[in-house]
Amino acid sequence: MSDKHKKAAKVSKIAKDSMPCNKPQRTPGHKTKSHVVKACEGNKEKIIRFGQQGVQGSPKKEGESEAHRKRRESFKARHADDIKKGKMSAAFWADREKW
Repeated sequence: MSDKHKKAAKVSKIAKDSMPCNKPQRTPGHKTKSHVVKACEGNKEKIIRFGQQGVQGSPKKEGESEAHRKRRESFKARHADDIKKGKMSAAFWADREKW
């Protein structure tokens, strides 16, 4: 493994035991994903990274422009099947946090 890959592996390691359940956190040091969450449902736990780094989600809904409304609705329609899967999917958390 090259030094570049070793450094990337260190940055992206998350201590699953120390994270609270179902509480998303920003990951500004991650190369591609903007958030991480430890999704807990029943007796299952899963680390989920979601959201494209550097891309803003939808702005505040109060007084939003028509273009922003359509952009938000398009995201929700495009990912509706994955959002329905619930807490164990990245789309659910992206919808909740960014849109």
